[in-house]
Amino acid sequence: MASNKLRIYLKAYDYTLLDESAKRIAEAAKKSGATVAGPMPLPTKIRKYTVLRSVHVNKDSREQFEMRVHRRMIELVNSTDKAISSLTSVHLPAGVGIEIKQS
Repeated sequence: MASNKLRIYLKAYDYTLLDESAKRIAEAAKKSGATVAGPMPLPTKIRKYTVLRSVHVNKDSREQFEMRVHRRMIELVNSTDKAISSLTSVHLPAGVGIEIKQS
């Protein structure tokens, strides 16, 4: 069964882990014979939070925090069952989320 396209989306808070994982996935897909496009960087999602330092006394004293979610996309064209099975054998570090979409 040969599918047309397979898109792999990766998310992580640490961009170094993310780039390393994307490189591993791309190498495993190339070894299995699929055509690889990527890893392509997607826009980083930044969530900002403002917290009051002391609740009832100083409203003007606040702390600001942000959380960055880095994302990458890898597209496999002409992927085969061998390519899909080789992707399942790739071990990703903790903290990297993966989502696979087939079209």
